[in-house]
Amino acid sequence: MPLPDPKPGLVLRYDYLWAHEAVAGRDQGKDRPTCLLAATDDAARPRYVVLLPITHSRPTGETVGIEIPAKVKHAIGLDDVPSWVIVSEHNIDEWPNGGLSPLPGRPDVFSYGFLPPGLFARIKASFLDLAKAKRSSAVRR
Repeated sequence: MPLPDPKPGLVLRYDYLWAHEAVAGRDQGKDRPTCLLAATDDAARPRYVVLLPITHSRPTGETVGIEIPAKVKHAIGLDDVPSWVIVSEHNIDEWPNGGLSPLPGRPDVFSYGFLPPGLFARIKASFLDLAKAKRSSAVRR
């Protein structure tokens, strides 16, 4: 099955590299669900995407996250453990890229589906507010 078209709100598996890992010299992260925030025009070459991590760790300190409601997690096939989309950091990568991977146990499926529009709008607005305030860390891959 081909990779999905990179549309905002898509949740996929990606080896997200945290900013503190990049500072420590790492170049690969942990394979995890990740929310695609934005993509350049499909005619652009190379094409770039902005990816936000999804984590089970409750945000603390300067980290800002938006919790994914259990109902949404269930609808797109994520586990039952509380999760947050972190909006205070992001990866920028080419599309497609080697960090994309299939869902566990589903070798031909690369995405969980889309976050609901209202939730995605909250995530995007929070991300943009932090970016304007220069409080969002970027890792270019």
